[in-house]
This record gives sequence, structure tokens and C-alpha cells, in this order.
Amino acid sequence: MGNTLYNPAAPKKLANLSINADLLQHAKQLNINLSQTLELHLAEIVRQAQHSRWLAENQNALEDYNRRIETYGTFSDSMRRF
Repeated sequence: MGNTLYNPAAPKKLANLSINADLLQHAKQLNINLSQTLELHLAEIVRQAQHSRWLAENQNALEDYNRRIETYGTFSDSMRRF
């Protein structure tokens, strides 16, 4: 699935965030790159949300397809040896 979720070469944009102070302190002590970490996790959350949206938008078509396969089978059913 070679599609990229977003353009990694897009310019960076400043964003103001509120983070739990204790969690931020621990992250700084561990030299965790907050920007990189946020981008990685946000990309995964966006991917999951887009996947869920796609499934919801295509639910009727998927159900119709599955019913058709249940009723008529696939074109290759007669060629299967298992």
C-alpha cells in the first residue's frame, strides 16, 4: 500500500499545545523529541480515523458485495482444487 498519508516534505508549522507538566518533564529527561513523537503518533491516529471513515462510507457496498459472493460465489470457484 504505497500511498503516503501526508507529505513529509511539507513545511513545519508552529502549534501551541498543552501537555501535562509531569509528563513533559519526564520526556525532556529522556531526550524525547516531542515534535517527532507527535507527528508519528498523530499520523497513526489520522490513518486509523481515515480507515474508519472509509469503512463507514463503504459499508453498504461491502455488504452488497459479500451478499453477492454468498449467493453466486466467485468466478474462480469452479477452478479451485481445495
